Amino acid sequence: MSDTARLLIDSKCELGEGPIWHPGRQQLFWFDINEQSLFAANAGGEIEESWLFNESVAAAAIVDDQTLAIASENGLIRFDLSVGGINRLADIERDIPANRANDSRVHPSGAFWIGTMVKDEGPKNGAVYHYRAGEVTRIIDKVAIPNATCFSPDGRIAYWTDTPSQKILKCATDPATGLPIGEWELFADVSGHRGYPDGAVVDSEGYLWNARWGGNCVVRHAPDGSIDRIIEVPVSQVTCPAFGGKDLKTIFITTAAKTLSPEKLAEEKVAGGVFVIDLDVPGLPETPILL
Repeated sequence: MSDTARLLIDSKCELGEGPIWHPGRQQLFWFDINEQSLFAANAGGEIEESWLFNESVAAAAIVDDQTLAIASENGLIRFDLSVGGINRLADIERDIPANRANDSRVHPSGAFWIGTMVKDEGPKNGAVYHYRAGEVTRIIDKVAIPNATCFSPDGRIAYWTDTPSQKILKCATDPATGLPIGEWELFADVSGHRGYPDGAVVDSEGYLWNARWGGNCVVRHAPDGSIDRIIEVPVSQVTCPAFGGKDLKTIFITTAAKTLSPEKLAEEKVAGGVFVIDLDVPGLPETPILL
């Protein structure tokens, strides 16, 4: 089964990333990592608010209807959406100026898995950290580009990839804490398919939806790793999906324009936009972070 997503917002993000749906606000939040920006739009695609930071910002967790916890270049910050106030919750690699945050997601236990990477890409000097109730634990190291962080609905399985490997991995996790309790093993080898594995999210049936950087698509993987269906996206650099809308049956998809040649940008005039498609299966609401 294959369908094509349509353009919702021609946002022209250099590196659109980290989309999440906030049910309390009925808004989609997403980032332009390279432009240090956060956006909020309604389900119809109207950008209602935007914020500019003085460091790169990559992903968010819901605290409440007025507050997000944001994975930033220097750690985790608490951000007040009404007044723009910032409080630092935890320093993460603040002493490593070459690094920044990347793909991150909240486990059903309220733990925030936060990925980091080298800004210039290449070296495996990034990591993945587990934040829960004020405590930070490094759980994966020697990472190039952390992505596809997401979890089974019961919180017993974590999924993750180091994008250049083209392999999505899985690991048993403690449903009460979100900490890994097993070894990482192969979930899906995508090297023979389209592009590189980027951001991912799990739906209410436990299937994993994975954006493919360079692959013009989002792929739905069954729990056994096999390909169930493909959503075509009319630009190449597809970064991350998120379920949203009133019934959580809409999938929003962020994309990027960075590194595209002038010729490719002429072909992909809406690269960096947010795309959307309505589905027959609902996602799951984002779990609020446990601060």
